[in-house]
Amino acid sequence: MVDIQAFLYTQSSRIQSTANYQKIMSLPAIQRWVVLFGIFLISQLLIFAVFYLIFGKIFAIGLLASILAGLATGLGALPALFFKDISNNVFNSLLGAAAGVMLAATAFSLLVPGIDFGNQLWPNKGLWVVSLGMIIGMIFLHIADKRLPHLHMDSIPDANKDSLQKIWLFIFAITIHNFPEGLSVGVSFGSGDMKNGLVLAIAIALQNIPEGLAVALPLVGLGYNKWKAVGIATLTGLVEPIGGFLGLTMVTIFSSLLPLAMGFAAGAMLFVISEGIIPETHSKGRSRHATFSLILGFILMMVLDNALS
Repeated sequence: MVDIQAFLYTQSSRIQSTANYQKIMSLPAIQRWVVLFGIFLISQLLIFAVFYLIFGKIFAIGLLASILAGLATGLGALPALFFKDISNNVFNSLLGAAAGVMLAATAFSLLVPGIDFGNQLWPNKGLWVVSLGMIIGMIFLHIADKRLPHLHMDSIPDANKDSLQKIWLFIFAITIHNFPEGLSVGVSFGSGDMKNGLVLAIAIALQNIPEGLAVALPLVGLGYNKWKAVGIATLTGLVEPIGGFLGLTMVTIFSSLLPLAMGFAAGAMLFVISEGIIPETHSKGRSRHATFSLILGFILMMVLDNALS
């Protein structure tokens, strides 16, 4: 009798869940995304509270920072609600600034502190440990880039000339490259240095904004619902909290791996910048806007890093 009651309760719960899901999906697009975002936000707050109680403040803030950095892809995708296309100069300038921001964050928030931590653990060997980590990170991204099917930004022609399959391969590439970014945030917070973690999270959030736009605009051009395109762009960034959690866990449990992990994250980030972002800014033949923006982005991040110090 107990088993029958349990079965009936389970089935009724499933029916209720299905009914709630159908009710949400039947809402108009804007209301539907507001409700889904609200559910997501509440779930993240609960997760944040649990990790805060179990692992402490820095771990919880690091995880939250990686989530917010990932959500910046959705922020960047919002212009797709109003435009189907933007000028190459504007887009290249955004990507160039993102590359400059990431370069500065890699140097000042990963490499410099990584070498310092390495020297504390192994006197005068921090540079070599971090360098080894960079090489491992570069090789890891190289293998992932070769083995997993995808396209780079500069391989995507205009959306009205391209196929849906190619657009989704490109989206898959963005998702792959977001993982080491989340990992770098987690590793940085895992070091216990709140300042470096925040600087890196801000840098990656700024870098994710043009990526979100690069995902959403082709989908809108192919006829996707604008809100759905924004939602898909947002989801590509939500792989970052997974990387952030792994980075936090790894360096929290195995603190001796911290210099190697910071080098790994830096090498992976540099691979993404050189392989994915900079080639796109030069693909149309006019790169001067992107060059100026890269330098300005680097200066902005350098100033921010020193201001938080």
